[in-house]
Amino acid sequence: MKKVLLSLAAVFAFGLANAQETESNGFAKGDVFLSGTVGFSSETTGDAKITGLNIAPSAGYFVSENIAIGLTLGYNSLKNEMPSNPVTSESKYTSFGVGAFGRYYFTPANSFSLFGQLGVGYENGKLEQNSNESKTDSFNIGVAPGINYFVSEHFALEATFGILGYSTSKPDFDGADSTNSFDFGLNLDNINFGIVYKF
Repeated sequence: MKKVLLSLAAVFAFGLANAQETESNGFAKGDVFLSGTVGFSSETTGDAKITGLNIAPSAGYFVSENIAIGLTLGYNSLKNEMPSNPVTSESKYTSFGVGAFGRYYFTPANSFSLFGQLGVGYENGKLEQNSNESKTDSFNIGVAPGINYFVSEHFALEATFGILGYSTSKPDFDGADSTNSFDFGLNLDNINFGIVYKF
């Protein structure tokens, strides 16, 4: 993981150093772009296994030279299998979400640019454990810095670093208590990489 991060950092640093010397492939007012992230994880301990999948496509539009607004969708799945005698315990969590974001790009016309993002989102999740089922509604808001680097006229690499966020979730039954959380800081779990296609 460290090698991947160092390699990406080197690519972005090279892009920043040469941004003024190469032809610009950046963004302009009126541009539309598609982006997104896809992730898969698998962890095994003995006969126990945890697998996860997340897909988060998004689309954005530049309303001005520096500002883009957009929408994002999200799907997450986490499955936990724990074999035991005489019955295997299994739980599965799936969620679907929708959100909106606004971004400010500092040098959008260049191949390399830093940006700041403000995003809000809603998520509906379902937990299935053996024969039981429960649902949860969540709302979140977050601020994240990011970097964008064009590798060609239409394709760019992107990374965002979650640094400040608030979320609240509540199980979908009468009398349930809400869970509120506030996060501030940077760790590897809050770094998201994606690919951008500009029309």
